[in-house]
Amino acid sequence: MKHPVLIPTLLMSAIFTTAAFAPDQTPASRNIAQASVQQSAVVEGADNFYKSDKVTMQKVTFKNQYNMKVAGNLFIPKTLNQNAKNPAIIVGHPMGAVKEQSANLYAQKLAEQGFVTLSLDLSFWGESEGQPRNVVSPDIYADDFSAAVDFLSTQSFVDRERIGVLGICGSRSFAISAAKIDPRLKAIATVSMYDMGAANRNGLRHSTTLEQRKKVIAEAAEQRYAEFTGGETKYTSGTVHELNENSTAIEREFYDFYRTPRGEYTPKGSSPKLTTHPTLTSNVKFMNFYPFNDIETISPRPMLFITGADAHSREFSEDAYKRAAEPKELHIVPNAGHVDLYDRVNLIPWDKLQSFFNQHLSR
Repeated sequence: MKHPVLIPTLLMSAIFTTAAFAPDQTPASRNIAQASVQQSAVVEGADNFYKSDKVTMQKVTFKNQYNMKVAGNLFIPKTLNQNAKNPAIIVGHPMGAVKEQSANLYAQKLAEQGFVTLSLDLSFWGESEGQPRNVVSPDIYADDFSAAVDFLSTQSFVDRERIGVLGICGSRSFAISAAKIDPRLKAIATVSMYDMGAANRNGLRHSTTLEQRKKVIAEAAEQRYAEFTGGETKYTSGTVHELNENSTAIEREFYDFYRTPRGEYTPKGSSPKLTTHPTLTSNVKFMNFYPFNDIETISPRPMLFITGADAHSREFSEDAYKRAAEPKELHIVPNAGHVDLYDRVNLIPWDKLQSFFNQHLSR
């Protein structure tokens, strides 16, 4: 079988790896994908796979409007009065990740504070349905959040008038997209937000030129011919699988979470080689994704934007905050980078999140 075909692209070149590739199941490629990888020193306070003894977890599924099954983990405080109506929070994982990466941690920590919480896998990822796997579909992603509201509203112990949402990294832009047309989401919080549309169109700090963008679009369009006629699916962006002396600081930051025991997780049916990587032909759909347009229409529902002071993604939280109408708050965490807020429990502002949802999901 052929070795992986590497096609240089400039898609999100300032963010992730820039290669488009086809999966290869040769022994050599499997060894590269699954071998013990270069690991950084243990990151202080990192606890992605935290398990709380104060909550119970139930695996649940529900349908979105596209009749696709969405999978989630429902966390219920052991002290919850299930004869009462309680506030609930939906938690979305980073783009390319699954609920076991960051979302479960946040969901459990918030459940410990008395909230019913639901972490979910976006369609095409993790345990949720959707073929082919790893497809990008912002409209369907947004509907997954509304479907989560549908599901929670049917639970006897949840108050359908007190449902909030917390999005991490890329999920935050999908949750905002949902909230603009779903007033049932009563309070909207973000952590380390990426505007996946702007990131793909412009790169970080508008580093991508129009010519580079057109090249990426042309490559994806050409690849559609190959796949339509039975060729191999190709994947793009995501997290690099190896580091070298030329690896960027951002590549190293994501690698330390997604490619080491700190946060690596391979869903059943996938492989380490494909985790975090969307399909090349679908990733260009982000070019037409503008989640911050009309963000002011979410008002008077409150919005909280949390970002690290040193986060390479800080520009997206600041942009959203500038565009949003009151009530809104921008909370900057000192000495924190983008991925730090995925799992570093000593840096994540739990008190800020708890007070925000307590205030805005109270009766």
